[in-house]
Amino acid sequence: MLVKTDQDTLQSYLSDASNMPGGSADRILIPETQEELREALLQCASEGKAITIAGGGTGLTGARVPLGGTVISTERLNKIISIDEATLRAVVEPGVSLRDFQTAVEERGLLYPPDPTERAAAMGGTVACNSSGARTFKYGATRAFIERLRIFLPDGEELQVRRGETFASGSTLTLRAVSGKTYTLALPQITMPAMKHAAGYFVKSGMDAIDLFIGSEGTLGAIAEIEVRLLRQPERIVAGVIFFDSVDGVMNFVQEAREASLKTRANASADGGTSEIGIDSRALEYFDRFALDFVRDEYPNIPQEAAAAVWFEQEVNDETEGTLLELWYELIGKYTPFMDEAWFAITEKDQEELREFRHAVPAKTYERIRELNQRKIGTDMAVPDAHFRTLYDFYTTEFTKEGLQYIIFGHIGNSHVHANIFTSNAEELDRAKAAYHRCVLKALELGGTISAEHGVGKIKRDYLRDMYGAAAIEQFAVLKRVLDPAGLLGRGTMFA
Repeated sequence: MLVKTDQDTLQSYLSDASNMPGGSADRILIPETQEELREALLQCASEGKAITIAGGGTGLTGARVPLGGTVISTERLNKIISIDEATLRAVVEPGVSLRDFQTAVEERGLLYPPDPTERAAAMGGTVACNSSGARTFKYGATRAFIERLRIFLPDGEELQVRRGETFASGSTLTLRAVSGKTYTLALPQITMPAMKHAAGYFVKSGMDAIDLFIGSEGTLGAIAEIEVRLLRQPERIVAGVIFFDSVDGVMNFVQEAREASLKTRANASADGGTSEIGIDSRALEYFDRFALDFVRDEYPNIPQEAAAAVWFEQEVNDETEGTLLELWYELIGKYTPFMDEAWFAITEKDQEELREFRHAVPAKTYERIRELNQRKIGTDMAVPDAHFRTLYDFYTTEFTKEGLQYIIFGHIGNSHVHANIFTSNAEELDRAKAAYHRCVLKALELGGTISAEHGVGKIKRDYLRDMYGAAAIEQFAVLKRVLDPAGLLGRGTMFA
């Protein structure tokens, strides 16, 4: 195991992509085997040292930012242990980067659908915050593809949690370690929103035990090994970036594309996949006028009059491609005068160029935040589809009223977009925080969630209290103390 204590080395482990200030640590432990990970946890526990598990540093909520104690980095736990093409399963260590893993499975004609924007993310980190991304519209978030986790607790005990093996009895969940030691957890009495959601522990009556650890943000145990489910690669993809002259046009287009996609999937499920061909987008991504202006220098063929754009992808094969393209052309033509200016991609090279466009906006956003040296202020709320337009209009009204510079982009198919605010001084920052909090409360009023994909971390823990109330937060904390009695793991994440 590597041990780092010099201040220059420590600095690179004290932050994440949220740009949250104030990180500090006494040392960095870098285990090189899974057993060394267990030893690192036991060492910290024996010393009473707070523990922060560090992955790729791409998180946006400050969960990786240590508030003293020891950082345990998973960077050397970076083995792809197996990829089984017959069973469509793979096993990886938590430090494997999403990019390396997706490349490895794609070379075998397979697909791992979760696709958060930052592919440098560590696989352990994507599990820890239940990452999602553009393809979540069709496939769901990371949770849907996790089959088994090997987890070490601060007391050195090992949990092997496999999907479908251990379930809660009502609101009581009993976990059995490999040694035979048991942990009995009282599940908090909350109702989670019925939508894309990544805020607080996943808890519900009769739940599968594995789901408690997915999205737990490094506060319950350290992930040592991950088994995931894979899919076969689709034969081909068609994609497009469509420009609109009004927000109304975008909203109407997305609503019809979403409803058509859900109908196609429902019909396929009902008859085993033999239903007639229909629109079934695997991604619907939004870019407002300011987001388009943000990348116009790199993409000068964006129409000057465009008020917004949507990027979509659809899986096709030789038999369906022509029909599906016709359906998309018909749908697009109903809602935009910019049909001739639309970008369509049939070849893999052209599709990759469209994906680069899709990634350019968040990449430039994070670059701008670093230049401003500000903490990231970006919405991650989602609401039921019927209330999305209300929340969207609330965002734009609030930010405009406060005179704030902002851009909006993201996963409109899931009624979940990121409004990012840029500030240049302390007074603007205070106004931005206040406006953001009002947006949080509006999303909750509409039946939504404070976080759909990035988690709570340290930055959003007050909003988690807004969402569930003080009593539920205490129930979360009681649950945590069963697995981490001294409160060493992820100190300051989710809970003050």
